[in-house]
Amino acid sequence: MENILFIDGRNFISLAEEAVGKIDISVYDFCGLFDKVLSGVKVDRKVFYIGKLQIHQNTIGKSKALIEKQRKMKNRLESQGFEVVVAGRVRGQLEKGPFGYKILTFKEKGVDVKIAIDMVVTSYNNQLETAIICSSDSDLQPAINELKNKGVERIYLGFENSPNKGLMYTTNRSILIRNSELKEFIRKI
Repeated sequence: MENILFIDGRNFISLAEEAVGKIDISVYDFCGLFDKVLSGVKVDRKVFYIGKLQIHQNTIGKSKALIEKQRKMKNRLESQGFEVVVAGRVRGQLEKGPFGYKILTFKEKGVDVKIAIDMVVTSYNNQLETAIICSSDSDLQPAINELKNKGVERIYLGFENSPNKGLMYTTNRSILIRNSELKEFIRKI
């Protein structure tokens, strides 16, 4: 039985940047951060989930730059001992903006579903002792409740500036990452 850290990558990055400003994810010390905030918690596997980026016809240059940045982040994570799972995809869609203008927005779809499936499958295969859930996506609550039914310990890993009360309620324990901890592991280039 394993203690597995499940990280919703886009969710993590968005909330971290909301807390401390822009982060260069291609050089960020993810391992240092998670080792610090989870000291005292045995972690056998660290799994980082990201959506597949694709080139969008309206933003070819930016799309290529983001894909390259994601590739560097994936390599960095793997060099730090993380498993990187590419699930779902990031889709561009036109939405109604101010004054009737159309705005191109990008949304990640399918990552939360993959995390939920992986958590439930590993618990039903009796491979999961503790699930450490680093996401603030309330859509994971039904899967987390299923883990409870299987007797799996559930730890919510969130952010001090925006904790998810629903996930705090459905887990056994909560650990909140402080803004100072996020800043500590930003690599200076």
